[in-house]
Amino acid sequence: MNFSKSKYCALWQCPKMAWLDKYKPSERAEDESAEQRFATGRSVGELAKGLLGAYEDATVELPDGSLDLGAMIKRTAALIERGATNICEAAFSYGGLYCAVDILHRENDGYAIYEVKSSTHVKGVYLADLAYQKYVLQKCGIRVVGTYVVNINNMYEYDGALDVNKLFCINDVAETVADEYAAVEKNLAAGEKLLACADEPRVDISQSCFSPYACAFWGYCTRGLPQPSVFDLYRASLAKKLELYRGGAVSFADIIASGVKLSDIQRTQIMHATEALPPHIDVAGIRGFLKTLSYPIYFLDFETVQLAVPEYAGTKPYAQVPFQYSLHYAEKRGGEVMHREFLGEPETDPRRALAESLCADIPTGVCVVAYNKEFECARIKELADIFPDLAEHLLDIRDNIVDLIVPFRKGYYYTRAMGGSFSVKSVLPALFPDDPALDYRSLDGVHNGTEAMTVFPQMKFMAADERARARESLLKYCELDTLALVKVLRELERVCEAAE
Repeated sequence: MNFSKSKYCALWQCPKMAWLDKYKPSERAEDESAEQRFATGRSVGELAKGLLGAYEDATVELPDGSLDLGAMIKRTAALIERGATNICEAAFSYGGLYCAVDILHRENDGYAIYEVKSSTHVKGVYLADLAYQKYVLQKCGIRVVGTYVVNINNMYEYDGALDVNKLFCINDVAETVADEYAAVEKNLAAGEKLLACADEPRVDISQSCFSPYACAFWGYCTRGLPQPSVFDLYRASLAKKLELYRGGAVSFADIIASGVKLSDIQRTQIMHATEALPPHIDVAGIRGFLKTLSYPIYFLDFETVQLAVPEYAGTKPYAQVPFQYSLHYAEKRGGEVMHREFLGEPETDPRRALAESLCADIPTGVCVVAYNKEFECARIKELADIFPDLAEHLLDIRDNIVDLIVPFRKGYYYTRAMGGSFSVKSVLPALFPDDPALDYRSLDGVHNGTEAMTVFPQMKFMAADERARARESLLKYCELDTLALVKVLRELERVCEAAE
């Protein structure tokens, strides 16, 4: 056998995933957020190393920066022989089974395994991971007397001095790990047999494609499905999609034939996907929406960062901290569109400066447009709670926000190109397919919110020229987000004028 923790967990989630990892790794879809998650995991793991007191680290790196697993195994054995209380990255191998324990803690004439995770709750896959580690260690002659998951406490509020004992929760999961442990040998035997066979296993689409993690091979496994398929149906739950799929309602035509009850917008989506229909435009509905707006209009979009380990006083792990906004505005319909913006510095808490700038840039009593306004409204309410002297102005901005997604969610404007998605990044290219100035792919450096969230905290480690480029990329990206709102609103105004 040749197993690691990650391979075992892939097998635990879906046998086919583990097989594809071995035989068809090139079919894995690129995960834009993977490197950021790994970086977060590494930083959280480093912080947790001292959680149980002084420790020895068994990590040994080769000149190229990769891990020297053989040397780590030998170093771990030497540290155990010496009686080390805490060993981080303790490495073990048995019969081709390898694992490195985040924290191995000596207690009660044995050792406890502490698995460190950057999430805020305990997932089932963590228990499978621990069960595998326990199996390997006990086969290596280590008496395992405890199994724990260490995860982030999302109720911890940073006060300016980091307290790792409050940042982390330690969960005793021995009882549930025992149930998983009983299945390890059987799982390994099944996995060895599966991975020894070059024939692709027949595993159908299921909940395992999405849980506990979205499978990177989804595109490969669904390549034979009609496009679009039931999995593209707007606002249908995963459970409902799987129910329809298992019942044979795979294509949109199948869904219609099944007689399942559909919402109006789902029916519109299906009809436009299956027939060559012109755009669906409900002029009366759009006009009704436009009556909720008034000039001058301000178009607002925030960018936020979510840090597993909070860096700004008064914030909690993974809190949405706004660090940037873009603001386009027009005094009258069809008038000149002007632009303002704010971008903080990662070394300092950006919230006060952002809130002050927002109040300076948006007068009270004016109409503000956002897309999926709940996000902007929530951030503004948080700023008002933090800065009571600005609260009246901030809450006035919040109370005057109109949501530009409404006419699309209500089905007043639909085209086939939207594909059942009403995010601005689906609506914009559907309405303006030939405008390169509105193409997010043409941007340099930052193309989406995930990348913005990744780049901002990294800026403090960049050289001056690289930092300047990153700053410009963030500004251009956020500017396009609000320019998109301007263009979308003007298209809604245009179709109403054309119908007069």
